[in-house]
Amino acid sequence: MQKKLLEKLCCPFDKSELNVRIFTEEEDNILEGLLICPTCDRYYPIIYGIPIMSPDEYRELKLEEPILERWGLMIDQRKNSFILDERGQSKTDQLGQ
Repeated sequence: MQKKLLEKLCCPFDKSELNVRIFTEEEDNILEGLLICPTCDRYYPIIYGIPIMSPDEYRELKLEEPILERWGLMIDQRKNSFILDERGQSKTDQLGQ
């Protein structure tokens, strides 16, 4: 995903501007990372350079868990939506943009 695309993306749930956490990049392309909505706290992974921004009803927690674990993050199991666990969120805060 090209970094300049970030200017055009918004949260599909509430249309808020997204924050980005980059885990792997190559030149001006983001290969792995997270788009995080500061308003509703949902996350959207970037995998193989593709942002996964499907509505909640089309996403599966079980498929995303291994990816998040690889990055040292986890899903908040108390909430039935795509929100990072508070411990996982604090880990993303330690990473630079």
